[in-house]
Amino acid sequence: MRKGDDLDDDFVVDELVALSEDEGSPELDDEFVADEPVEEGSNAEDGATVQNVSTDPKNSKKRKRREKEKERKKRKLAQIVEAQPQGSIAMQSPESLSDYLASMQKKTFKDISEIELDDLRIPASAIVDTTLWTGPRTLDQLVEFIGKVLPTLRTRLLQRPKSTGAPTLIYVTSSALRVIDVTRILKDDKTLRGEKGGEVAKLFARHIKLAEHETYLSRTRVTAAPGTPGRIGKLLCETESLSVSQLSHIILDVTFRDSKKRNLLDIPEIRDEVFKTVLGAPKMLKSIKEGKTKVVLF
Repeated sequence: MRKGDDLDDDFVVDELVALSEDEGSPELDDEFVADEPVEEGSNAEDGATVQNVSTDPKNSKKRKRREKEKERKKRKLAQIVEAQPQGSIAMQSPESLSDYLASMQKKTFKDISEIELDDLRIPASAIVDTTLWTGPRTLDQLVEFIGKVLPTLRTRLLQRPKSTGAPTLIYVTSSALRVIDVTRILKDDKTLRGEKGGEVAKLFARHIKLAEHETYLSRTRVTAAPGTPGRIGKLLCETESLSVSQLSHIILDVTFRDSKKRNLLDIPEIRDEVFKTVLGAPKMLKSIKEGKTKVVLF
């Protein structure tokens, strides 16, 4: 969810997924919410004007109402979009999914040779066969999907994490709004994590600095990490705080479509982040190629 400028009354959300590095949410963990100082103008008069706006109770109430209304509209749109019947590419066999991912990779890596592209390919052997699942691939079915299709993951999620910053599951989705929803599902279902399961981290960029996520992961035993590819990629490639040592599964949220009917890999900027910094992160690709991490298309 964005925590951006107030929307006009007649504004229609153009899409639920902007670039993942531009997403934010008003539902951040308390430890990640920092007070944002009000910028004062270049002269005293401007400064006084800003101060009056920020301290006026009436303006504050109006702003809160507008933010709540904006949130309500965005959530309603998200529900409508997810409710739309869509054929999912994720329902195909591992071999077909490997071909699909390769075709998407080629759009990202336009200037490399076929041999180089083949080195980056996600093999069918690394992709979980989920064809036995015939139900909808919506978030209200995620817990049941994990239980029936990914029993190994379900078992591991019930266990206490061995190390800080080393999740068993990474869930890659297109927007902060979607990250919030996935996090809620994974947190609220007690049968999934039990009493010993670790924390569920929300990994997206806006209003949460990279250094703050580094600190959080360095001190927290995380069992699952839903996030946008932009933030996950930076943590994998630019820091040592997000480890794949315990990562058994990475889920790509490809069935969900935004208001323009685009999935995770249809959006060029996000697709590039997925293949360059998430699946293409050296330690992630190595873990996948060695069979330690399985790729799931949901």
